[in-house]
Amino acid sequence: MSATWLTWSLTLAQIMLALAMACAVFRLLRGPRAQDRVLGLDALYVNAMLLLLTFGIRSGSTLYFEAALVIALLGFVGTVALVKFLLRGEVIE
Repeated sequence: MSATWLTWSLTLAQIMLALAMACAVFRLLRGPRAQDRVLGLDALYVNAMLLLLTFGIRSGSTLYFEAALVIALLGFVGTVALVKFLLRGEVIE
């Protein structure tokens, strides 16, 4: 019984995360300002990381968890660099 609930929950979570990624791509492509595009990119990498985590739970492989950690680190650094560039016009001081 609990394995069935886990399977259905993971499937529903993956569908919802895919829809959230589609909304983030829409904001990334359509955003009227650069700040909206950065926010869309930030939401996209967070949703991609969570989708990888759900794949890791489903398969039981640790490779997905390591890939999610790399995406989280690179996404955070990329977001900080983009925000710093938008605020100051330069990344490296």
